[in-house]
Amino acid sequence: MPDGNDAVSVKVVSKISEVDPIEWDECARTNAPDGNPSICYAFLHALEESQSVRAETGWQPQHLLVEDSNGKLAGAVPMYLKSHSMGEYVFDYGWANAYERAGGEYYPKLQASIPFTPVTGPRLLVRPGAGSHTTRATLVAGMIEWTNRNKLSSLHVTFASKADGDYLEEANFLIRHAHQYHWYNRNYKNFDEFLASLNSRKRKMVRRERRKVTEANIEVQCLSGNDLTSDAWDAFYQFYTDTYDRKWGYPYLTREFFEILSHTMPEQILLVMAYTEGRPIAGALNLKGGDSLFGRNWGCVADYKFLHFETCYYSAIEYAINHGLARVEAGTQGPHKLQRGYEPVQTRSAHWIPNPSFREAVAQFLEQERLEESREMDYLGNETPYRQDTGDP
Repeated sequence: MPDGNDAVSVKVVSKISEVDPIEWDECARTNAPDGNPSICYAFLHALEESQSVRAETGWQPQHLLVEDSNGKLAGAVPMYLKSHSMGEYVFDYGWANAYERAGGEYYPKLQASIPFTPVTGPRLLVRPGAGSHTTRATLVAGMIEWTNRNKLSSLHVTFASKADGDYLEEANFLIRHAHQYHWYNRNYKNFDEFLASLNSRKRKMVRRERRKVTEANIEVQCLSGNDLTSDAWDAFYQFYTDTYDRKWGYPYLTREFFEILSHTMPEQILLVMAYTEGRPIAGALNLKGGDSLFGRNWGCVADYKFLHFETCYYSAIEYAINHGLARVEAGTQGPHKLQRGYEPVQTRSAHWIPNPSFREAVAQFLEQERLEESREMDYLGNETPYRQDTGDP
């Protein structure tokens, strides 16, 4: 391009600290109306600086960078060399087993994603005005080249935006669909107006569940900015680690990670904390970005009935309504979210498989999986709790 914005160099760096923060965020468009906080420099840097993400935890940073003729960042992909499949939320354990039964080594593999974060967003990050088509093509070619050069079994771009997913499909990546649950703000003035949009049975259920939490002498507070004290983080980290130990195993995020976030992006954090008699008993971490709220981690010290629904779902909805946010993303899994106003939304990932026979086997699997996913989405779409006609009291 005559304006000097041609992408002229491609490289991979092992630390995001080797990248200019402003240039990264320009490519990630974190200030856009639909800006995604999990793709911003501060979030990714906190993961690395806190030692939550490193080779020893199975997430070795391998960020792909494209620079223009002036040495300025034109595009980037957050990439990681993975020695396992944990913390991804797109499950390929069956693929790994099949590949290794056939005599191959599935790990390490290359992952283009945000560690431990099932949030849809851009993965092919291109600076506005940097020749988007050329830069995007260079990024894709760079990912494939890095996969081939290192003789890796596969490349996985997970929770990609629709635009990136469509582009990667045109580039001959295999596309995989799944779903998660989002709540949409239909210009509700308050939580009661949201309740009025539900059918009577679900409306009564939500009211009962919130009332039971209040009757249990539990107070819920929403903390952000300067309200994010070390005491609050200490309590939340205990909840987080205890819950992971009980349910999922090793908790990847370190205590330092939350402390760093508190200093580098405090206004983009919403920590919903529950207390009884002044003692913290549960918490839910959310990220704020653009017009959306992104539910991330939850934990508690004991089983309090309906408290999970209150801290993770109802308080998030109420906060979004009060602050004019358009959407709350509640993450993967859980039809129970559907009953409480969250709606099924398709997610997508893209997969590059160099081995022809293995690629064909995966393609056949994905074709069948897509049919099943389509049927499930049709079913879930008919199961939302919203009123279907004005006659529902």
